[in-house]
Amino acid sequence: MSTMLTRSRTDAAAESRYRAALTRYSVPLLRVALGGVFVWFGALKVAGVSPVGDLVAGTVPFLDAGVVVPVLGAFEVVLGLVLMSGRLVGWACAAMVAHLAGTFLVYVAQPGVAFQNGNPLLMTTEGEFVAKNVVLIAAGLVVAAWSRPRRAGA
Repeated sequence: MSTMLTRSRTDAAAESRYRAALTRYSVPLLRVALGGVFVWFGALKVAGVSPVGDLVAGTVPFLDAGVVVPVLGAFEVVLGLVLMSGRLVGWACAAMVAHLAGTFLVYVAQPGVAFQNGNPLLMTTEGEFVAKNVVLIAAGLVVAAWSRPRRAGA
């Protein structure tokens, strides 16, 4: 019986250390991962080799694609670097959420590209690419919520 009790205490202690490590490292890791993705994807746009350059250009056809795609890429690189730095995280997350919300314009401006046969339940690769931004928005909100310094007792 005492062996089971000892094992239970050992398991509880291990779980407590595991949860403490998750609490300490998971959100900063998420912040850095988001930043890295934004730097990478933004750099592809700046370099003119992004696979979504035409999608972006087609969503805002009233803007010059040769300007809007690299400018958007530069914005993403800066946003990613700010996220990775850990400074101004709340502002960076707000900008990220606004930027990602704008990607849903694809559904309005280019429904033929986003949906199969006009059916919003049957997304194309491009439609799914945009839909996953809901997860990135949620991740940005989590990072923003955890970016504020905690007060003792709060």
